[in-house]
Amino acid sequence: MTNQAKGMKLNIEGLRKSFGSKTVLQGIDLEIQPGEFVAIVGRSGCGKSTMLRLIAGLDTPSGGDILLNGKYTQQRINPTMRMMFQDARLLPWQRVLANVELGLLGSNSKIYAKQTALQVLREVGLEDRAHEWPSVLSGGQRQRVALARALASKPSVLLLDEPLGALDALTRIEMQQLLERLWKEQGFTALLITHDVEEAVVLADRVVLIENGQISMNVKIDLPRPRARGDAKFARTVERILDRVMGKQESLHQELLQSEKELIGESSYYLNSINAA
Repeated sequence: MTNQAKGMKLNIEGLRKSFGSKTVLQGIDLEIQPGEFVAIVGRSGCGKSTMLRLIAGLDTPSGGDILLNGKYTQQRINPTMRMMFQDARLLPWQRVLANVELGLLGSNSKIYAKQTALQVLREVGLEDRAHEWPSVLSGGQRQRVALARALASKPSVLLLDEPLGALDALTRIEMQQLLERLWKEQGFTALLITHDVEEAVVLADRVVLIENGQISMNVKIDLPRPRARGDAKFARTVERILDRVMGKQESLHQELLQSEKELIGESSYYLNSINAA
């Protein structure tokens, strides 16, 4: 991480969200430090994306608070935040450069907006495609453009809603490396939603598991960067979190309890048989 984090501290306190009679989030409490990279994992429908939308101001919570640098958010959509989605959401009638400039709406200088857009395109390796149409780009290139657009305004918080989920394996690894490099260089606070536990361990300082609308696990990833996928400790960390996501540890715990009860029952029967004799 950068020596001086430029990101904002994010506090989530008692966050709740219901849709009619269905409760999706039940009192989420989470503290994210400035410049920290946190990944949220969990099964489909557990409330991961809903939480991100609430933080981004795209939806209204049913209860609880979201604080940035200790202050309650007054604006519905905070200008210090940017969000990336699974699809790039580029405007097909605008060229690549113009799509990136959309991340600088409100800039008083067209020259500044153009120069900044070209700079961030250079950072994601697409400066030479600035005047292309989005339709001629690959999926990975379109996501690079979306990342450039999100970072053009130098956000303090970057929210990532499975932005790499639709990419092929090799392109996904390249995008992970790019995202990690830019995060280390710029120091923004990052919150990633992903179904890929390995991706979470590769990128994050912490991995948080949401189950039934609540945080059930919060694990610090104590591995040096860049993370080596072939490392034994890396593999054990991924396996431990994946087992928890899949509920294997809970199943194993229940099996051990059942075995213990059966053993106690057999012992009691044996002792009673001896006493009866």
